[in-house]
Amino acid sequence: MGGVSGADPVAQDRDPGLQPERTRLAWRRTTLSGTVAAVLAVKTLLSGGVSVVGVLGCALCLLLWLGFLRLAHRRMVALSACRPPALAPRTATAAALSAVALAVCAAALVF
Repeated sequence: MGGVSGADPVAQDRDPGLQPERTRLAWRRTTLSGTVAAVLAVKTLLSGGVSVVGVLGCALCLLLWLGFLRLAHRRMVALSACRPPALAPRTATAAALSAVALAVCAAALVF
């Protein structure tokens, strides 16, 4: 076989831009899901009558959504670099907790 001995020929042909692109698309899908949850929170608040608990739940859902949008935007911008840096553990934890909290808020509003 040609090439460097011990090197995987498939790995040599790999396009390094594909993985960051897939990750960027995953961030976009997750922000879209969060947007749907936030919109449903507002819809639930408006259709079910306005209450203090409903307004606080909706406000919490919207704040979580805005926080997640900020984290996702920062990560998508970082992924546009030639060699994107690794996601910091603190940012990964914040993003995961925001997504889970937003899902819990959405589930609470449905039931």
